[in-house]
Amino acid sequence: MVKEAIKKADVLIEALPYIKKFHKKTFVIKYGGSILSEDRVRKSVLEDIVFLRYAGIRPLIVHGGGPNISKRLEHEKRQSKFIDGMRVTDKFTLEIVKQELDSLNDMIVNSIASQGIQARGFKGDSSLIKARKKKSKIDLGFVGEVTSFESGALRDCLKESVPVISPLGICEDSQLYNINADEVACFLASELKAEKFVLLTDVLGVMRDPQDENSLISTINLHAIENLIKEAVIGEGMVPKVRAAAKAIRSGVNKAHIVDAKIPHALLLEIFTNEGISTEIVH
Repeated sequence: MVKEAIKKADVLIEALPYIKKFHKKTFVIKYGGSILSEDRVRKSVLEDIVFLRYAGIRPLIVHGGGPNISKRLEHEKRQSKFIDGMRVTDKFTLEIVKQELDSLNDMIVNSIASQGIQARGFKGDSSLIKARKKKSKIDLGFVGEVTSFESGALRDCLKESVPVISPLGICEDSQLYNINADEVACFLASELKAEKFVLLTDVLGVMRDPQDENSLISTINLHAIENLIKEAVIGEGMVPKVRAAAKAIRSGVNKAHIVDAKIPHALLLEIFTNEGISTEIVH
C-alpha cells in the first residue's frame, strides 16, 4: 500500500514542472466526432479539462458533432452529402446542424459545471465567430470559413471560465454558416497564440503502420509532415488534422498534439508526463 502511495506521489511530482510552466497559458482543444458521443470517453475527457482548469491552465473547447448530425438527418430521411470532407449544407440541413450543435454545447457546458468549474457556451447565435461563405468549385450551400472573432469577449471568458464553442459563424448580413470544427479550432489557436493546440481523435496518433501500436511516431517536425503525407504514412483521415496543427504552429502556437481520447485521461498523460502517449507536432 505504501508503494502504491509513493507511485501516486511520484506522478504528482512529475506533473509539477508542467503545471508551473503552463500556469495561465491557453490550450485550444478540438473535441468531436464519435468520441463526443461515448459516455465513458466524454466523462474522462471533461474530467481532464476540469483538472487543467483547477491546475491554473486556461482550456478552450471547440466541439464538432458530425455523427450526431448525420444520425439526425438519417432520422429525418435526408441524405448526408460531403465534398472534400465538407458537409453540403442546405437550409434544412443548417437548421439540423444548429439544433444538434446547440444540444451538444449545452451538454458539455453542464457536464463541466457539474464538477464545480464555470463554463460558458458560445453557440451560433452568440456572434462570437465571424464568417463568410466558403469558396469552392462546387457550391456547398451554407458552409463558411472564419474571418475573425470577438477577441475581447473570448479573452475575458478565458480568465473566468471554460469557453465551449460551436463551429458556427455569422456573416455581416446575419446569415449563419456551418464551419469545419478543425478550422475553427486552428484559427482560434493561431490568433490566441495558444501554448498548445490539441486535437482529440480515436486513434493513437500518427503511426507508420496503423496495425502496429509500437510504430507510433511520438514527435514530428514541420519539415517532415509533407514527406510523411507523400509516403502515405499520414493517411487521408489524419491529413487535415496534421495540416491544421502545422498551420497553427506556423502562426505562433508552441506545440500541437494529436491525442487518442479513448485512452482514459489521455490528455493529462500527454500534457503532464515526460514521455507523453501520443503524437506531438513541433516547429
